Amino acid sequence: MAKANLSDYNLSELKGLQAEIEKEIKARQQQEVGKAREQILAIAQGLGVSVEELLASGGAKSKGSGKKVAAQYRNPANDVQTWTGRGRQPRWLAEGLASGKTLEDFRI
Repeated sequence: MAKANLSDYNLSELKGLQAEIEKEIKARQQQEVGKAREQILAIAQGLGVSVEELLASGGAKSKGSGKKVAAQYRNPANDVQTWTGRGRQPRWLAEGLASGKTLEDFRI
C-alpha cells in the first residue's frame, strides 16, 4: 500500500479525511458481519439445524439426552447454591468437606 503524504493537508482537511475513513471502516465492518452471518446461516442449513442449535454448547450435541440433571447437594448456608454431583465441586462444598463434613451432610 502506498503511503499517503499527509503533511500537505491542513487540519480541517485531515479531520475530513478522518471522518471519511471512520465511515468507510464502519461500512466495511458491516459488510464483513453480513458475510459472516450468511456463512453461519449456510453452515446451519447444510447441517439441518438452527443457528441457535449450531451455536449452543459450541455446536456440539451432547452424548446424553440433553436433559438437565437434578441437583443432589445444597449449600446449607445458601439454598440457592446447589451441585448435581457432576463436574468440579463448588468451593462451598470443598470447604465444607475440608472442615470435616461428609458429602451426605450436603445431600438434598
